[in-house]
Amino acid sequence: MRRFLDRLYRAALIAAALALVVILLIVLVQVAFNLIDRVMQLSGAVPLGLLIPSYAEIAGYLMAAASFLALAGSFRAGAHIRVNMLLRRLPLGGRRIAELACLTIAFAVAAGFTWFFGKLAWGSFRFGDVSTGLLAIPLWIPQAVMALGTLVFAVAVADEWATALGRRPTAYQLAEQAAEQALLERAGEEL
Repeated sequence: MRRFLDRLYRAALIAAALALVVILLIVLVQVAFNLIDRVMQLSGAVPLGLLIPSYAEIAGYLMAAASFLALAGSFRAGAHIRVNMLLRRLPLGGRRIAELACLTIAFAVAAGFTWFFGKLAWGSFRFGDVSTGLLAIPLWIPQAVMALGTLVFAVAVADEWATALGRRPTAYQLAEQAAEQALLERAGEEL
């Protein structure tokens, strides 16, 4: 099961990274198209009107995909904002209870967003909702990706909740400890 979950989180991160690469490529190609048209216009030629249809809209959908698909991986890597100052002041038993309470709330919120986005995507699919740009993009596609991202995030939170319940350090705690250790080592090298 551990291997499956780790692969799931990694696959979501890879998909998020690919979405960012596609955004980069779309923007670079559109900038090149704009430059070609501008050079033609300045040289007295008639611009070709080169355009990637709905490129800004597509880039926006890809940005949403990247953001939502990266939720689980960034959570497990300790990249989400947590209030460690408060947790560290609590006694060990209180810290464990607070950690479990926060993970329970986070799971409830993630599950709620998963339900909402899933319902939204299903409604868009049923009614045939499409975007208003030059390309009529079915809205259920980006909405389903958002639902998938929050689902994987909810699974990651439940995974960390089970780890914390078993009195083992969570992935984000291990990542935070490794980051603190690396910072201390760098500070020691500078002295």
